[in-house]
Amino acid sequence: MQTQTVPNSDEKMLANYVPVFVMLPLDVITNDNVLEDKEKIGNQLKELRDAGVDGVMTDVWWGIVEGKGPMQYDWSGYRSLFQLIQECGLKLQAIMSFHQCGGNVGDVVNIPLPKWVLEIGESDPDIFYTNRSGNRNRECLTIGVDNLPIFYGRTAVQVYGDFMKSFREEMSDFLEAGLLLDIEVGLGPAGELRYPSYPQSQGWVFPGIGEFQCYDKYLKAEFKQAAIEAGHPEWELPDDAGEYNDTPESTEFFRSNGTYLADRGKFFLTWYSNKLLIHGDEILDEANQIFLGCKLKLATKVAGIHWWYKSDSHAAELTSGFYNLNDRDGYRPIARMLSRHHAILNFTCLEMRNSEQKAAAKSGPQELVQQVLSGGWRENIEVAGENALPRYDAAAYNQILLNARPNGVNKEGPPKLRMYGMTYLRLSDGLLEENNFNLFKTFVKKMHADQEYCPDPKMYNHEIGPLEPSGPKLVMEELLEATKPMEPFPWDKETDMRVDDGGGFVLANLIKKFFSRFKK
Repeated sequence: MQTQTVPNSDEKMLANYVPVFVMLPLDVITNDNVLEDKEKIGNQLKELRDAGVDGVMTDVWWGIVEGKGPMQYDWSGYRSLFQLIQECGLKLQAIMSFHQCGGNVGDVVNIPLPKWVLEIGESDPDIFYTNRSGNRNRECLTIGVDNLPIFYGRTAVQVYGDFMKSFREEMSDFLEAGLLLDIEVGLGPAGELRYPSYPQSQGWVFPGIGEFQCYDKYLKAEFKQAAIEAGHPEWELPDDAGEYNDTPESTEFFRSNGTYLADRGKFFLTWYSNKLLIHGDEILDEANQIFLGCKLKLATKVAGIHWWYKSDSHAAELTSGFYNLNDRDGYRPIARMLSRHHAILNFTCLEMRNSEQKAAAKSGPQELVQQVLSGGWRENIEVAGENALPRYDAAAYNQILLNARPNGVNKEGPPKLRMYGMTYLRLSDGLLEENNFNLFKTFVKKMHADQEYCPDPKMYNHEIGPLEPSGPKLVMEELLEATKPMEPFPWDKETDMRVDDGGGFVLANLIKKFFSRFKK
């Protein structure tokens, strides 16, 4: 009789391992399609590898690759970068970035959409998202043109699909070598599945409620048609929802007993949020067909709109396209849509705590993360996440660790709940500064459940097989069944894997500072 080997404690603890990735600088590939400072980036990648980091994430900018003309792709800069990442022994998450860089929180460089797309926009500015005042946002294309053949005979969805097809063909050697673990498909501003409702480029400042972005002629016509079919031709797009920096109570739409609760408000919000679901579903359908059979996963990023979460109307979420209220879950339908494509839900703001936010903003990042992650797990998909803003402190790392394993580690095997991975934003000189990097190394070790770096994802139940075909198309009614609120899974009060546990790290830092005085 064959004896079964019992896993030793390390193997059991590996079931708690959460891989850590680091986002590369926005301009690691320049506007001229060049990996500029190869030696510096190579040294930084080696430092990450030595710190136990599992891989890196990078934007693959549409504006750089297809900048010279329709279907004129140049992957040379990215091939150089991928080669370097491979040589450094790291894995890769690649974002198909169909948006511009610039105009969002943390954007320090400007990488516009392809010139030929912007030229189409000069004669037809309605290809861009538009607010009620008529301001155009050139950060990405409106979902109103998803299926209109106005890009030299191609629809926007076809343009995105052709880009991904070319990527698969030109990067086939890296795909076959197993370098890429997932393809994150950009679905809106900042690569996130949302509307660009809070653009800094148009004067938005935190915690403004933002504005609806559906006043281009294409979405206006779609809404008019939807209202006619619903038997209400008199219903118009909202004209009472205020401006970017308003508060909910200062508007007719979002105030207590406001328009958002009236039949016409509910109809609009359902239409507005459903458009996002359809947009994501169609583009992920394309991506699934293109990467079918590749050993990787698809992923989608969803924004953490945490301000006004604790107000009844959830105004900032509603303008972003997340129809989320106290009695309606706006995120689980997204998770259900992603489940059809075997895709990962990548959520932001993992590092944030309520106590760090302005009381007047009625923020609830902790409850929001709990709601969204729970919804993903209830729909049986993998959830991953990122920090929203760069942080180098123990409090932020401990909050991420809590969200990564909400009920702690299980010394006998897999934990009750575990995130699929975490991407730290982002690689910088600040991160690599000695004290910051020492704490970051501790954070990586704690995410790994105090285990050494593990090069074999199978050891922590992350075996990636060939991408399977998307499941049968879900009708909207099936997706909207998931709006029924469910209690989130319980979260522990704090992580059992603190980076500053027992004060050892703090003491080591104090000793180091004490001796450094004598070196000066």
